[in-house]
Amino acid sequence: MRLKNMVNFKLRLKQSLSLAAPGLLLAGMLSGCATPPPKSSVEDYQAYKQLNDPLEPTNRVFYKVNNTLDQYAMKPVAKGYVHITTQPIRNHVSNFVANISEPERLVNFMAEGQSRDAGTSLVRFLLNSTVGIGGIFDPAAALGYPKTDTDFAMTLAIWGVPPGPYLYLPVFGPSGVRDALNYPAEMYATPMYAAPETDALDDFGYAETGLHLINSRAAYLQPIDQIQATALDPYATFRSLYRQSRDSEVQQIYDRNKLTPPDWVQTPKQ
Repeated sequence: MRLKNMVNFKLRLKQSLSLAAPGLLLAGMLSGCATPPPKSSVEDYQAYKQLNDPLEPTNRVFYKVNNTLDQYAMKPVAKGYVHITTQPIRNHVSNFVANISEPERLVNFMAEGQSRDAGTSLVRFLLNSTVGIGGIFDPAAALGYPKTDTDFAMTLAIWGVPPGPYLYLPVFGPSGVRDALNYPAEMYATPMYAAPETDALDDFGYAETGLHLINSRAAYLQPIDQIQATALDPYATFRSLYRQSRDSEVQQIYDRNKLTPPDWVQTPKQ
């Protein structure tokens, strides 16, 4: 591996792991800041378990840091990006980024035993990379192969790994112990990692990552502003929405795996 690629990989991997590690290491140290109520108080204890946020004091500090960085950096850049682009252009960027991540979804679907979803990811990558001009367009969806989501953290969920305590990571935002493991894992399952190493590929990787971050932030300008303006506790609202979203994504994998009879099979009338 060339030095530049190695440095890039180490920086991103070190960043991901260093963000997840404090939550794991400080869980016991900070337990006194979020001491669970006695089990005799059934309602309070169940509410505490449902939150599963023993690092809430530290998480709230990271939330404030992220919010400050967002207000003075990411949000202004995202608003400028929206001003100089159109929605169709931003949709093409989303398609392009999604296509780059399709091999990662393929590997994870295979690890989950989801053969149908794995086949869909393979067809999508082949069609969109060729007919779709590198993924800028999404002809696969028009042909009946819609985008299906998964990642390494959801693979762990399918394997029975619990989500663990809630974490709010610097830069990355809402997460959990299980979900934080997705950041280093996703580095290995992209076409850019497997492709021959060149300076042009390195520069493309930097550009793609930056564009992905800005495009993603632009997509959530209005929802985030609305939550911050109306929620009594935005931190708690983001925590709840994140967990609901992740639980829904895992459930969708289970639902898609339910066996359904072919159309030509006649079911008995009730």
